[in-house]
Amino acid sequence: MKSTTTTILTFALAVILAAPAFAHEKNIEKGPNGGRVLKAVKPHLEFLVTKDRKVEITPLTADHKPAKLSGQVIAVTGGDRANPTKLEFKEEGGKLVSTNALPAGGGFPVSVSIKTAAGSKPVYERFNINLDTCPECKNPEYVCVCGHEEAAAQKRK
Repeated sequence: MKSTTTTILTFALAVILAAPAFAHEKNIEKGPNGGRVLKAVKPHLEFLVTKDRKVEITPLTADHKPAKLSGQVIAVTGGDRANPTKLEFKEEGGKLVSTNALPAGGGFPVSVSIKTAAGSKPVYERFNINLDTCPECKNPEYVCVCGHEEAAAQKRK
């Protein structure tokens, strides 16, 4: 009886610990330009890191097509927590483009503050920037839709 209870509790704990990995797999979406869809606000936004490590923020329609800016105010902070890089943005071609670049390297946290209009309360999305290519879905890791990295992180805990 004791071993059956232990087995059931171990299984239940494994399911609970694995749930965030499965949720991660379903939550990340790839945008029309190849970036990560930010869903904390509507309209949704696409967060794309360019080859020169700048960030492009593109508003999206309900069917994930590029839309026009409508007063969104974005602030992005990332890199070393002791010495973070704060990105400044300018409007360019219907999207917001950072005037400075993300720091070198990868695997660092980024925080995106989104105000749907000037004066509104900000909403935050936080995730890690990893520009390596996912071996399974072939997207950059920060846009990984297969969730393998998150599952591996859960196993390490």
